[in-house]
Amino acid sequence: MTIGLYTMILQAAPAGDKSFWVQFGLPLQLLAMGLVFWFLILRPQSQARKKQAELLSALKKGDDVMTVGGIIGIVKDIKEVGGETRVTVESGTSTVVVERSRIVRVGNASATGTAAPV
Repeated sequence: MTIGLYTMILQAAPAGDKSFWVQFGLPLQLLAMGLVFWFLILRPQSQARKKQAELLSALKKGDDVMTVGGIIGIVKDIKEVGGETRVTVESGTSTVVVERSRIVRVGNASATGTAAPV
């Protein structure tokens, strides 16, 4: 639809009177929208992924963690099994084994950059 609008604008303008905004206005608007999309959506997601990777790489025995499922506990063991890293989490009297990627919070630090409630 925007391409059809753009061609209508070009056809409506006299052949010798194509101003800068008629020729380059739409590409500049698309570029500006792309930049806004990148700054507001793509860049923050990339930063959150980097922070989450840093949190998980620094994971060690004895850390307080919270899993995606909401289980809060202490890391008892970390081991590689078939290319995956599995973490044994002790919560109360139970022990749960989860994949490292399923941990969302280590201590008070979370990937969103805000301190998690205690």
